[in-house]
This record gives sequence, C-alpha cells and structure tokens, in this order.
Amino acid sequence: MRLPDRGRIDRSRPLRFTFDGTEYTGFDGDTLASALLANGVHEVGASVRFGRPRGITSAGAEEAGAFVQVERPYAEPMLPATGVWLRDGLVARGLRGKGVLPDEPDTARYDRRYAHCEVLVVGAGPAGLTAALAASRSGERVILVDEQPEPGGSLLGSRDILDELPATEWARQAAERLRSMPHVTVLTSTTAVGHFDDNYVLAVQAEPDARTRQRAWHIRAGRVVLATGAHELPLVFTGNDRPGIMLAGAARQYLNRYGVLAGQRVVVFTSHDSAYAAAVELAEAGARVTVLDARAEAPPYWAARCAAWHVDILPGHAVHGTAGDPHVSTVDIGPSPEDTWRVDCDLLLTCGGWNPATALFTQARGTLRFDRYLGAFVPGASPRGVTVVGAAAGEFTLSGCLADGARGEPVPLPATADGFVPAPSGERVWAVPAPEQARARQFVDLTRDATVADIERATGAGLRSVEHVKRYTTIGTGPDQGRTSATTTSGIVAGLLGVDIAELGTPSLRPPYRPVLFAALAGRDRGDLLDPARITALHDWHVEAGAVFEDVGQWKRPRYYPRDGESMEQAVLRECAAARTGVAMLDASTLGKIDVHGPDAGEFLDRLYTNMISTLKVGRVRYGVMCKADGMVFDDGTVIRVGEQRFLVTTTTGNAAAVLEWMEEWLQTEWPDLRVHCTSVTEQWATIALVGPGSRALLGELAPSLDVSNEAFGFMTWHDAYVAGVAARVCRISFSGELAYEINVSPWSARTVWDALAGRGVTPYGTETMHVLRAEKGYPIIGQDTDGTVNPHDLGLSWAVSKKKLDFVGKRSLSRVDSERPDRLQFVGLLPEDPAFLLDEGAQLVAGEPPSPMLGHVTSSYRSAALGRTFALALLAGGRERAGQTLYAVSTGGVVPVTVTSSVLFDPEGARRDG
Repeated sequence: MRLPDRGRIDRSRPLRFTFDGTEYTGFDGDTLASALLANGVHEVGASVRFGRPRGITSAGAEEAGAFVQVERPYAEPMLPATGVWLRDGLVARGLRGKGVLPDEPDTARYDRRYAHCEVLVVGAGPAGLTAALAASRSGERVILVDEQPEPGGSLLGSRDILDELPATEWARQAAERLRSMPHVTVLTSTTAVGHFDDNYVLAVQAEPDARTRQRAWHIRAGRVVLATGAHELPLVFTGNDRPGIMLAGAARQYLNRYGVLAGQRVVVFTSHDSAYAAAVELAEAGARVTVLDARAEAPPYWAARCAAWHVDILPGHAVHGTAGDPHVSTVDIGPSPEDTWRVDCDLLLTCGGWNPATALFTQARGTLRFDRYLGAFVPGASPRGVTVVGAAAGEFTLSGCLADGARGEPVPLPATADGFVPAPSGERVWAVPAPEQARARQFVDLTRDATVADIERATGAGLRSVEHVKRYTTIGTGPDQGRTSATTTSGIVAGLLGVDIAELGTPSLRPPYRPVLFAALAGRDRGDLLDPARITALHDWHVEAGAVFEDVGQWKRPRYYPRDGESMEQAVLRECAAARTGVAMLDASTLGKIDVHGPDAGEFLDRLYTNMISTLKVGRVRYGVMCKADGMVFDDGTVIRVGEQRFLVTTTTGNAAAVLEWMEEWLQTEWPDLRVHCTSVTEQWATIALVGPGSRALLGELAPSLDVSNEAFGFMTWHDAYVAGVAARVCRISFSGELAYEINVSPWSARTVWDALAGRGVTPYGTETMHVLRAEKGYPIIGQDTDGTVNPHDLGLSWAVSKKKLDFVGKRSLSRVDSERPDRLQFVGLLPEDPAFLLDEGAQLVAGEPPSPMLGHVTSSYRSAALGRTFALALLAGGRERAGQTLYAVSTGGVVPVTVTSSVLFDPEGARRDG
C-alpha cells in the first residue's frame, strides 16, 4: 500500500519493527500507524468494553482506536500508534483498551528545563510559524513549540502551494529563519500539555538529545499565542467502529506525508467541504472514490474537481451500516435507513467538520462560544496575555490576516494557490438517524465503547448537563481526552433534550492535553535522586559497624546493628538490654536544632509553645509542646537557654524544616514587631546520646573537669566541658527514662568522642531500640502516635499546657468544648493477653467480637526485653477511664484480647532517671 512517488519518509533508511509478534519493515519518518498501514495492517487492538476490533482512525493526537503497548526499546503502556515514531528494533503490541505497567525499572534518563520568554507560540503550522516570525521581529525572546518532529503542522500532509512555494518548503524556510535568530528557540517533538495561571506552560519534549528520553519544559511567558489547529470530527453512524474506517484528513496525511494509500475502493462520507480534498487526492493516487454528502447539495467548486477525477458524488446520502470481519468490506448507503443499498469498499472515510483544538485555551480559563456557521466551539473571551490564531481560532482559511502575538498588529498569512479553503455550509450532522436497536452500535467514543444509546440512557435518567452525561457514559475520559467525541456528545445531547447547543456547552478539557509519564514530571528526581540523602558525621562508622539504615526525614539513620547474623528482633532486644542494664549510645545528630535569639526571643517562644519558656534560667533545659492554631500537637522537643537573649530549640528529625518555616511565618506575617532571628543549626552540632545506669561513671572518666554528680549536674540542665579532649555542650536529657546525657560537639570532632566511647565497650543502638525505650516510658513520637487530630491533653501532657499564659498558638482551640470531651482519643498502653503476640501497628480496637464500632487504633507496637513481653501504645476513645478493661484488637492472626493500661509501662515512678 506504499506508493513509490509520495511521502516525506526517507526510503534510504529502512527500519525493521515487530508488532503483535510479526516482523515488518518501515522507513525513517514513519509512525507506527503509517508503517502498519503501509503493510496492510488496519486492525491494531480491541475495545475496552466489548472487545470489538479497533483500527487506526486518525493520523495524530486525536487517535481514538489504535492504542499499543511499546515493549522495546522502552516499556510504555497505552500509546496511540499515531504518536509512536518508528525506530529500528521497535517492538509493540495492540491493546484491549488498557495497558500494563512494566515489570522492570525504567533506566532511561529524564530531564527538565526552566525557560522564560516574552512570547510563546504553541503550534508550528502556517499560523504558528507566521506568528513566531512576526513576534521575532521585535527582538524579544520567542519560544516556538510543536509536537511534530519538524515544523509545518497540517502542511506536512498537504500538496498546497504557499507564496508560490510547495507548502512543505515554505514551512522549512520559515523554520530555518526562526532557528537562525539567537533570541528564538524552536522546540520540535514537544507537546504543550498544560496551560496554567499567569501563562505558565508545561511542555514535554521527546528525545531532546541522544542521552535523554524526555524533557519537561517549564515555560513562563509574557504572552502566549495558541496556534494549536483543529481536530477533524467523525460522523456517527451504525457500525462506525470497524478497522478501515478513519478520518478523511488522516487519509490525506497518510497519502501525502507517508506515501501510504490506505485503500483502493474508497467511500467518503462527509457533511463538510474539507473531505473533498482527500477524495480528489486519493483519486489522483489511483483509488476508486465515491463521496456521500449528507447535505442536500455538493459544493460547486469541489463538484467540478471531483468530476475531473471521476469521483462520484451522492448528495443527501449517508452511511447506514457497515459489514466486514473485522476490516470493513461493505457499507450500506442511501438517503434514509429505509432506502439503502450495499457497496463494496476497503476504506471508509468520514468528516463531520472541524473543531478548534481549544484544550490549552480553556485550561488557561478562556471561554468558548458556539459558532453556528462553523458548527463548532471557538474561543470567546481570552485570558490576559493569550491570543488564539489560525484554525484554533476558527479561522479555516489561509487568506486574510492574523494578529501579531507580539504587538497585536495584523500580519498577512501566506497565500494559497487557490486563495481560499472553501467553508462549510448547512447544519452540522452529529449522528445519522437510526432505529432504536441500531443506536447501540453507533459509537460516539471509541476509547470507551460509548454509544448514542448510552447518551439516550443518560438523558433518560434525568441528566441535563454534559458534564454529568460525560461521567455517566465515561465519554471523553479516555487517553484521547474526548478530542473527537466531546463536541459530538454535546450535539447529540442538545438534540435529545431539545435545547440550544450554544447554551449546553461542551465538557471541560483538563490538563494534561495528552498522557504524561510520571518519570517525565520527576525528571532526574527519581531513584536515588528523588530526595537528598543526608548523613551524619558518624555515618562512615555506622557503615563499618554493619548498621541497617532507615530513612528519617531525608536522613540516613542506623536502625539497628546486627551481630553474627542476628535478626532485627534479636539485635534490638540486645541493644535495649544494654541501655537498661549497662551503657549504650545513639547518634542523635539528626534532631532539628534552631538557634532563636534576640531581645524578644523569650516572648516569641512563649507565644509558640504551650508552656512558659521565658522563665527558663540560663543553664537549664525545658521540654516544650508546639500546637497549630487548631490546638493539635505539631511538634515537641527541648528548649535550652544558652543566654539571656539566646535559646537553642530542638525538634523532631522529620519536622525540623517545618518548625523553622512555622516560626518564620509567624515572625514575618503576624508578629513582625518582635526582635527575633531564627537560624537552623542542625548540621552545626553532632549529638551523641549516652544512656544507661553506667553513663554517669563513663562520662566522668571522659570529662574529668566536669562534676557529674546528681547534685551538681541535675536533670534538665547543661554544662560546657571537654569530653575525650573535645569541647562539648553536655545536656542531661533522657528520651529513654534512664540516666542519660546528650553530648553536643562539632561534627568535625564527633568521631573522636564516638571512638572514645566505643573503645570503652559502649553498645551502639539504633532508632528501633530508641523507639522501644521511649515507648516503654510512654513518650509519644509526633507523627507516629499522633495524626493531626491529637491535642496535648489527649497525650497526657496537660502539665505542659500553661494556665498562666494569656495566649499561645492554639490556646483558644484547646478551650473549646470539643477539645475537652471525655470520649476523645487518648494515649494509653495495651498488653496483649498472649504476652508473645505482637500487635499490628494500625490495628483497630473494638469492645467486642467484630462487627463492633471502632474505639481506637494501635499507634506503636514492640517486643520489650525489660517487660519480658510484647506491648503497644494506642489512641483510644476515653482511654484513661478504660484502664484495666479488656478490649479486642483486630490484627493479623485474628482478634486478640488486650488489657488497657497506663501509657507508662516501665519504671512509672521515674526512679531510674537519676541513676
């Protein structure tokens, strides 16, 4: 089916490809669709709902039937065959309505760029090229994007003459002039997929260089010129979904651009003048062509041209049915469903007119109006800085002028040989009348198998909005975004309801304009580059010690240190025992640290924390809780008073950046009068937690100048000293309930102190052991034991909520009746009836055997060496009043009886804290 004298393909570069297990040959410049048609393959896949055969229906982004899964050289599901450019070794297969995600990771490279320009032109057809040339004369930065590999748009599939040049040559010269200008960027194979506020446009470029598969362009433009063209609409008739039925303009594209004559016995069914150009050109190429025009009269201009090429025209006739298995072989034609006869054909072309491609325009919040002469929705009121030109504006003739996107001046379009493209005439035909039983085979949306009968059911159910009909029928929700079905649906609905289509409107077209790979949006921020990996000054030691790491707020933290093939459970039990009976150490450097200083620092912290901070004396430490305005716990940590006007605030590891941002928001927007500065110093300090009954004696050995007695160095105080010869700030703080110290040193000296401790046999422990130790003492972890609906009272932290302060963030919310309800979820402990059973975190708690209302859920669950059993922490409705009750946890392994206890399960008196 390939003609020897047509097309823009490079016949000197044959390419081999495989489709559905069969090997074929195409040429450089082919799409998968054109190469398949050249090999006589029309059937590509099957429909999603009925499994009916589906063929190639278009030549571009409006493809609604031929979707494929590409397997080589890359794996990508659900691509239109018209958008897959042929390459040597390509392997693809047809789909039944949906693709399959690849099993193997995508190793291709993806990238992103950010660009700014005064004028962005979307579309490189005749209107777009003209607009870009006009804008370039101003000397401003211009970016031209087009989804095709070469500029020209619809000209690439035509034989028109523009300014006494072949249309393709005119386009080539225009593109070369643009590329020669240093302030103009021409991006081919680039699809603008989203047009957002303030002329921010997202575009995706395919294979911008040899190393990159796709590049996402984030473009901010002063003005945007949309030259996106128009989509040809099919006519809806009985049996219109068979392979071998396609748009008339597509057949013209395949003929002139790819040298493919898609059929020999051709029937063209149209209600629009433009289909005649395809009919004449296919006849010129040797096909036998018959035109059925749904209108009462054929246009005289085209009637004369058709006569010259022996093309028969039947005005007032339509297609009323098709047959073929699966490829169309005959069509039933006639003036009415009752008066038909059958003719042979191997290609049925349809054209119901053209609708401007307004997706980007409406995404930018442009409005549409219905043009009755064109029978199409065209741009109405434009957003500021947005101009629509050419066919996208409803201007389907190349005569006349378009607006200069740069200066708003008229710019002549290139003139065609004939001087015009004939306009349509008569009323738009949306669907051919058919008996009721036949309307279930009149397909409006091929991607969703949605029919005229489906639309009738929707309106019969009382739906009056096209948006509701869209959701009822799923029309327009497929990968083609309803490009060939949305307007037709509006026309059919308007007819069924007896309303004006102009008032009814058309369904919204939302971004993206075409499906976009998540990888393209991520760019290089994927895999190991998805998030910055932060490591502490002691990371190398942890690696050498065989630590197993976990990610906590971007930090790589040792989770546990297995020895001699230990499991995590065995290692954690050993580390817990060391901390409870001897001495152990934890790399706590990842705790957030914020330096807050200034004359009003104390007042500022009083307003943010629930308890009083300004009364803290220099040399002392205080635990503090921070709430959001709704009274729910946001973060907790310690506050160290370093000087009269300086505090060091610690935060949870994952919330360090969020707390600093919270502080800056209040300082900059609500309290700009406060003289306070906040600086992150998280990475300026390395912190080593020294924990256990033996920690005091060991610290005394390493810091001989420091009096470590309980009287001289009390709980929640700090001192400066030299530890292992390194200047340090030592705080007596415990997150384990044991006698403990936090040794803060410069990161450059952290290894010296750590090695000195390790050399004395101190056991390192990781975050998993830290979690067990704190849970045994009932210390909550914000974000694990809370979920944004928990206030300090729920956690048993009422003692940390000041009753003296006039105000703090969240105080008013905490005083509301709802915040003091006795049945709120409260922090409690749980002991499974079976001491060896480990509850699932997240397990629901109920009062009796299910089904039973949920009373709460497990937030933390561990196996404890100190308790000699498993235990859990939970949020439970009215939990503190339920102490001693037996409830049930719905966990893996069954429904488990549990006893409600206090959240403090180990050393409730706190005697171990002082050694």
